[in-house]
Amino acid sequence: MQTPQELELDQDREELQSYLLDHPDDFVTHILQFNEMLARYRAASQEITTKLEILRNDFNTRQYRNPIESIQTRIKRPASIVGKMKARCMDITLESIEKELNDIAGIRVVCSFIDDIYMVAEKLLAQDDLRLIRVKDYIKNPKPNGYRSYHMVVEVPVFFLDSKQPMRVEIQLRTVAMDFWASLEHEMKYKKQIKNSAVISEELRRCAETIAETDEKMLELRRQIEAD
Repeated sequence: MQTPQELELDQDREELQSYLLDHPDDFVTHILQFNEMLARYRAASQEITTKLEILRNDFNTRQYRNPIESIQTRIKRPASIVGKMKARCMDITLESIEKELNDIAGIRVVCSFIDDIYMVAEKLLAQDDLRLIRVKDYIKNPKPNGYRSYHMVVEVPVFFLDSKQPMRVEIQLRTVAMDFWASLEHEMKYKKQIKNSAVISEELRRCAETIAETDEKMLELRRQIEAD
């Protein structure tokens, strides 16, 4: 039986193969262009990651605890990019991809407590070379399935050999508990032929509510301890 990651990779490969079959004469050109584009997004991801690591080190030096548990990065695969553009019925060009997709470069920041999420976001956005593009607060407004996280799309200037380009990066901030739930939900939704899927979805939503209540309770306990 294939793992969720293997199923996702197979789906990506099918999308990419379909795209390349539609553009047989431009195969090498498209590969080179995609690689160059992804390299730019990796650089943007490194810029944001460096800023977060500096904040993390500063927290370690100046505070009794560090609100950032972990920082993870990912770059969307070419096949995933093609699949998403096809799903939106968009032309697959570098210009349209960079215009339409804000999540090619993604960073996940896992924090200890709910208030840490908003504090880290505020400290990051206080840096004057970042421009906020969009915020989606799925903590205050969870998705119907129970998903909770704080999403920001920011634009950061990146200096290359011959130019400076503003690049967009999506940042997801969540607690350890939110990350635990999201990871398991993502893994399970790729399994095929799930029996009683409606029941399972409802149970997952209830688990998300329980986790959210636990997050709130842990924050309350921390504040009580700090007040003593």
